[in-house]
Amino acid sequence: MMPTSQPEASGPSEERVTPDDLLHARTGTDVSPEDIVLASGKDLTPRNLEWAKRKLAAEGPSALDKLLP
Repeated sequence: MMPTSQPEASGPSEERVTPDDLLHARTGTDVSPEDIVLASGKDLTPRNLEWAKRKLAAEGPSALDKLLP
């Protein structure tokens, strides 16, 4: 019988951790108010879109980064 091995079991756990800068979804495109609302976990309602527009105007595209884990 052949021994079974676990994939990647021999490497240190640090090598399998994704760096934080790779976890963010921004691709360099413009951030929309819809992106802000969805990242905050809220529903796309006119009220929430207005809130997102104000947040985006005040904080710029980094407003999205602040909402992402």
